[in-house]
Amino acid sequence: MPYTDLAPHILRQRLVVEGHVSENITAEQIKEYLTKLSEVTEMVTLCPPVTHASDKYGWAGWIHWETSGAHFYAWDAPDLFFSVDIYTCKAFDVARAVSFTKDFFEAITMTYKEF
Repeated sequence: MPYTDLAPHILRQRLVVEGHVSENITAEQIKEYLTKLSEVTEMVTLCPPVTHASDKYGWAGWIHWETSGAHFYAWDAPDLFFSVDIYTCKAFDVARAVSFTKDFFEAITMTYKEF
């Protein structure tokens, strides 16, 4: 079934950023990244970021913004890989968020897609 925008009057902006890094990403880095991402995207934080580790899948983190939030996932195996999913109901500068992410994690390779 093709996608239909059921609420065109409500702004929704999505950005997925993924990349490879040279070192494992820690819970502390995830929390710092999500906190600083809030500033970069000019979002209002409603609660500090939280993280959780899964023995099977790696780290996950989340931050709640007044205008939605962001999820972060980090793998140690089979690759040193991360994926960030940003979903907002307030516009933000994609180029700034992508550049910040690349610099923060010193990504070896990176890609992104805006929805």
